[in-house]
Amino acid sequence: MKVDVLLGLQWGDEGKGKIVDVLTPDYEIVARFQGGPNAGHTLEFEGKKYVLRSVPSGIFQGNKINIIGNGVVLDPALFKAEIEALESSGHDLTKRLLVSKKAHLILPTHRLLDACYEAAKGDSKIGTTGKGIGPTYTDKVSRNGLRVGDILHNFDEKYNIAKSKHLRILGQYGFDTSALADIEEEWFAGIAKLKEFTFIDSEHYINSAVKQGRKILAEGAQGTMLDIDFGSYPFVTSSNTISAGACTGLGIAPKSVGEVYGIFKAYCTRVGSGPFPTELFDETGDQLRKLGFEFGSVTGRPRRCGWIDLVALRYAIMVDGVSQLIMMKSDVLDTFDAIKACVAYEINGQKVTDFPFEIDDSIKPVYVEMKGWQTDMTKMLGEDQFPKEFSDYIAFLEKELGVPISIVSLGPDRAQTIIRK
Repeated sequence: MKVDVLLGLQWGDEGKGKIVDVLTPDYEIVARFQGGPNAGHTLEFEGKKYVLRSVPSGIFQGNKINIIGNGVVLDPALFKAEIEALESSGHDLTKRLLVSKKAHLILPTHRLLDACYEAAKGDSKIGTTGKGIGPTYTDKVSRNGLRVGDILHNFDEKYNIAKSKHLRILGQYGFDTSALADIEEEWFAGIAKLKEFTFIDSEHYINSAVKQGRKILAEGAQGTMLDIDFGSYPFVTSSNTISAGACTGLGIAPKSVGEVYGIFKAYCTRVGSGPFPTELFDETGDQLRKLGFEFGSVTGRPRRCGWIDLVALRYAIMVDGVSQLIMMKSDVLDTFDAIKACVAYEINGQKVTDFPFEIDDSIKPVYVEMKGWQTDMTKMLGEDQFPKEFSDYIAFLEKELGVPISIVSLGPDRAQTIIRK
């Protein structure tokens, strides 16, 4: 049995949480393989809305096992708040959620370091959420991090050593650390909550499940264009968001990867700083933001909006090895009389179809314009009900991208999902 991978192909916020929730009935295990609590997956069903930060999106489906993998960075305080919110809505997680011993912990001082480093950048800010993600991954790579398994072995000593190192750095910047005591109080309460869950050697657990023939779905966070190696560097996240990240983030071999589901919006959005060739600064961009309710599920930050970028999307499909595409928020375009898609970039007067090393404000998107469908699709039950113009849009995208679109989302609820045959 193979491990199927589901990930975002743009700059995050593609709607991965909903699709994991939709696909989970076909799987026994859902495992998150990278990222931290800056990634909020929003799910809506039965009239309720849930936002998940670290808990895999398969948690709402029956008795499925959910795993926080070793590639994830975990903030115990935010984890506690997330768990308690889910428990208050009637979900018992302690028997269905397992945590990798090798997942790294976001320390209170990591949050302070995040704010400190961002302030030091001046006008060159990355647009971090301030959750301590970057400094945690920095400590992981420099071999100074603390992991979930350390909670069970001389933890106080290890914590104090790491804290002292961080305070020395913060002192060099003259950064205000007066908030640390309050942050620590919440954090240690989170550690106590985290201890209620089972810590596992997740690589052994998942590989054993593969040998047993159990169906596993690996869930990614953020999006391909935020990958630390292949995204729009330096305006990226601190982990590998591409499909290869599932191997290092869960401890599975490349030969164990099966289907790769790539999720994208029918248009494009981005949060924070960084290049965005198809960004719209006009009324159309405002309309996309309003109709798509494009605000961060964790941060509440308004998202930058633009037409779909097929140059970046083709690149993401290539590096991820996507075998099936899933198009989200198609209904957001229901009222537009014309739809545009960027098929190439114009750089220094030259037409370019390969995603370049660096993208900046000098790049001009080359658009193809298609007729809009101007039909409310939110209540449609099958693709036979699609307006011709929308079917034409799907056919155009499949031809440009070279991969079939197997699922189309027509709204936030899990019921508003069309499986194409």
